[in-house]
Amino acid sequence: MKEQLKEISRTSIILADFEFPESLVQENWLGYEPATDKQIVDAEKRLGLNLPDDYKTFLKLCNGFHAPNDIEPAFLSADKIDYLEKLDPDLTRIWTETGNIETGIELRRSIIVAGLYEEQYFLLIPPSSKLGWRYWKFASWIPGEQEYGDLVSYWADVLEFNREQVEEK
Repeated sequence: MKEQLKEISRTSIILADFEFPESLVQENWLGYEPATDKQIVDAEKRLGLNLPDDYKTFLKLCNGFHAPNDIEPAFLSADKIDYLEKLDPDLTRIWTETGNIETGIELRRSIIVAGLYEEQYFLLIPPSSKLGWRYWKFASWIPGEQEYGDLVSYWADVLEFNREQVEEK
């Protein structure tokens, strides 16, 4: 994952969809300082669950990550992640009330780890009796959720998109 994030940082800086702070450009890195074990444990206690291993690996590499392009969300630090129901209760209510009960239920259970106050979210959905952790990119402009098998596959998708954009540039 570290190599993926380094390459995403490099290609994002080339694309320049955003004006990144000069320090990030010089370091060629869009991540924040790594999370400590205590910060991760504190987040897990606050949420009342153990976060998935790949997400904890991400936090140990960078406790948050700038939006790499203009369609991907910025990842939050461990102290800012929380249940979507708490941070955006209207969204879960709307989905449930419009007949999308299953999606509304999943949104209520989900933890927002990226995209707070942005047009799209990246959500972790805790395991249920049928499924393990689920990874959703969710936005009103996407017809439903875009599901990923894990965090590494999400970053691979972001990197592929960035590389395509760099080639077109």
